[in-house]
Amino acid sequence: MRCIELNIRSVIYIIFVVILNGVNQSKSSDNDTLKDLHHDLLQKRSSVEKSNCPSDIECFKLGDPCIKCAFNESCIYGSPVNATCRAIVNCTGRKTFERSLLCRYCYQTENWEHVCTYNAKCKSISSPRAYYRTNCTVKSEVLCFGRRTFLKNVPCNWTGGYKWSTALFLSITLGGFGADRFYLGHWQEGIGKLFSFGGLGVWTLIDVILISLHYLGPADGSLYI
Repeated sequence: MRCIELNIRSVIYIIFVVILNGVNQSKSSDNDTLKDLHHDLLQKRSSVEKSNCPSDIECFKLGDPCIKCAFNESCIYGSPVNATCRAIVNCTGRKTFERSLLCRYCYQTENWEHVCTYNAKCKSISSPRAYYRTNCTVKSEVLCFGRRTFLKNVPCNWTGGYKWSTALFLSITLGGFGADRFYLGHWQEGIGKLFSFGGLGVWTLIDVILISLHYLGPADGSLYI
């Protein structure tokens, strides 16, 4: 009986090992498939970016991703350094050249040197000033160390196209009928001003002051233009 029990246990153990190996192989296969897909996506993205590179200009005028540069990152921050760059697309002139840059990482570039993805849902007129985290990408002509796309906290300063001069003009001329509130998207307050004749003039005067001081802005939270 003990021999039979041992044999049954051995068979169960073997079946368990076979199933476990199959699961591990399946996971490994899935991981390999994901890696292959990621590699293919990177290659397709790279080919699309390279297809946008001009071929009728001199090589030293090209920017990322049309060139590859070798940096010396053991430099002093903020000091000018030279990088050896090589064009990886068709262009005129020498494909290997030198470019000057400042010793810094890409996330340390100035605001005008990178482009960020802006959020049109935050409140620009909130107090204190609202910030949000978004992706920023360095412009192609700017050379820097590290990843060219990075996360950054940026202030909420988008605009919905509302003009401050128009809002102030409506508030002075037709504020008693709620035209300024309607223009800025404050519909409920606009209806209240309309039926109260601008709060008998008091509400109208208050809105003129608030709009002139930029305290009263668009209802969507954007800034004036």
